[in-house]
Amino acid sequence: MSKVKIKINETEVKVPREYTVLDAAKEAGVMIPTLCHLDLHDLKFVNRTASCRVCMVEVEGQPNLAPACATPIRDGMVIKTDTLKAITARRMAVEFLLSNHPTDCLICPKNLHCELQELAQRLSVREIKYTGTAMTTHLDTSSQSLVRNQNKCILCRRCETACNEIQTCGILSALNRGFETIVGPAFNLPMVHTSCTYCGQCVAVCPTAALTEVNHVPKVWEALNDPEKFVVVQTAPAIRVAIGELFNMPAGSIVTGKLVAALRKLGFDRVFDTDFGADLTVMEEAKELIHRIEHGGRLPMLTSCCPAWVSFIEHQFPDLVDVPSTCKSPHIMFGTIANTFLAKKLNIEPSKVTVVSIMPCIAKKAEAARTELSIDDVNNVDIVITTRELAAMIKEAGIDFDKLQDEDFDHPLGETSGASVIFGTTGGVIEATMRTAYEWLTGEELKKVEFKQLRGLEGIREAAIPINGEEIRIGIAHGLGNARQLLEEIRSGKSKYHAIEIMACPGGCIGGGGQPFHHGNEDVIKKRQEALYKEDKNKKVRQSHKNKEILELYENYLGQPYGKLAHELLHTRYRPKERI
Repeated sequence: MSKVKIKINETEVKVPREYTVLDAAKEAGVMIPTLCHLDLHDLKFVNRTASCRVCMVEVEGQPNLAPACATPIRDGMVIKTDTLKAITARRMAVEFLLSNHPTDCLICPKNLHCELQELAQRLSVREIKYTGTAMTTHLDTSSQSLVRNQNKCILCRRCETACNEIQTCGILSALNRGFETIVGPAFNLPMVHTSCTYCGQCVAVCPTAALTEVNHVPKVWEALNDPEKFVVVQTAPAIRVAIGELFNMPAGSIVTGKLVAALRKLGFDRVFDTDFGADLTVMEEAKELIHRIEHGGRLPMLTSCCPAWVSFIEHQFPDLVDVPSTCKSPHIMFGTIANTFLAKKLNIEPSKVTVVSIMPCIAKKAEAARTELSIDDVNNVDIVITTRELAAMIKEAGIDFDKLQDEDFDHPLGETSGASVIFGTTGGVIEATMRTAYEWLTGEELKKVEFKQLRGLEGIREAAIPINGEEIRIGIAHGLGNARQLLEEIRSGKSKYHAIEIMACPGGCIGGGGQPFHHGNEDVIKKRQEALYKEDKNKKVRQSHKNKEILELYENYLGQPYGKLAHELLHTRYRPKERI
C-alpha cells in the first residue's frame, strides 16, 4: 500500500493513498467532529454521504471548505482543521440542524445518548439562532418493534445505508424534496405494512431518536407489581457481555452473576437463562439436520434462531420457506417450557405465568406476537425488552449494578452448556449444533469441542467437517446482505452446503439492534465476541446433549428429541409474505 506525505495543522504525516482527510486526521491524532459519517470496516458498513457538513476543513489551494469524510487525500496536501473559518462552519451546520429539531431532550429516548446533543455540547452551541417553521410529521408506532419519529431525523442517511446496502431490505429511502424531505418507506407507509424485518440495524446506527425501539418497560413494571402474576424472566447469552457497558464497565465484561442478582432485586419470581432454551434448540436442530441428511430431506438446512432473518426469507424469498429448520428460537422454546412443564412442576396456572425475555434484538418483540409460535392461541413469551431497556430499569430502581454480588440462575431449567453461550455470536449456533451432531452421527466423543474454522467476523464463511468419511459442509453469514448471496445460490440450485447459519445483525446477537450503542467502535463487537468464547471455555459442560437438566426434561416430559411432543411444542412453520 503506497503512502503519500501530507501536512495537517503544520504536522507532516505519511498515510496510505486511499485515505480520506478524516482517516488521515485520525492517524495524525487530530479530532475532526462528525455526525453523518460512520465507518465499520470489518462489518463492511461505510456511510460517507457528507450530508451534515459538520466535518468541514480548509485545504490549501481550494476556495471552499471541504468535507473531511468524503475528500480523498493527495500528495503534498496541506490541511487545516482548526481555523476560525472551519470551526464557524461546523458550528453553523449544527445550529441549522437544531433549528429544525425538537427541543424535548429531557424526555427523549436518546437523551444523553444522542450524537447531535453531544456534538452541540462539544461545539459550545448554547442557543438556537435560526428560528422559523419546523417540520412536523406523524409518529409511526404501527409496529411491535420500532418507533419512527421523522421530527428528529437529521437526514444523515445512516439508516438507508444499513437497510439498503448492508441488509439489502430496501425499506428506507429519501422521500420528497427540499424542506419536505424525509427518510422512510415507499409512499411513507407505516412500518408494519412494509417488508421490514425489524432487525434494528437502522436503530443501532441512528445518531438521534428518529428510530428507536418500542418501549415495553412499563409493561414489565406492571407485571412485577401485580400480585396475581408469577413473573419469570430469561436473559439471552449476548446480554451478559454487553450490559456492563451501560454501567461504565469495559466492553466485553462478563457480568452473568451480577445480571442474575439485579433481576432478582427487580422482583422477578424466577430468573432463568435463555441458554437453556439454546441447549434445547441444539437438541432439536441437530436431530433435524441428521434426519434431513439420512432421509433425503431438504438441504441445506438453515438455522432459525434469528427472527429478523426468518422474516427476511418470508418476504424476500417466499419460495424457500421450506429450507429453514422448523425449530422455534431459544427464547420462544424456553417460554413454551415455562408455560407447560415449569408451570405444572410449580403447581401454577399457566394463565398466571408471565414470561419476560431480555433480548439483544428488537425483532424479538415482533416475534413474540407471532401466532405461529403460540400454543392454544396463547403467546409463550409475553413481554420482550432489550439490553438497553433492562439497564434503564436497573437504574430506575436505584440498583448499584457494579457492586452486586454474583448469584446463580434458578433451577430446574437452570443448567446450561458452553455450547449455548456462543449462540450470541455469528457462527456460534452452528458450532453448538455440530458439537452434538458430530457425536450423534459418529458415536464417538469429540476430543476437542471447538470448531474454530466456524469462527470469525468475515461476512460469509465456510468450513468442511469430516464425519464418517464424508464432509459436512457448513456455510455462515451474518448481515442480511450476505445472507442474500447464500439464498440466491440455494434458489439457483448451486448451493454446496449441508447446513447454513444466518444471523441478521453484523456480528450476530452481540451486535443486535437492542444492544448498547457501539457508536462505530468495532473493538466493542470483537470484545463481546471474545467474552462469549471465554465463558464457553470456562463451562464444565460444553455440549448441549450432556446438559443433565436437558436430558431430564426429555426423559420426564418431552420424550425423544424431534419426537411427537417435542415437535408439537418446540417446532413451528413459516409462511410466504408479500414483498412491499
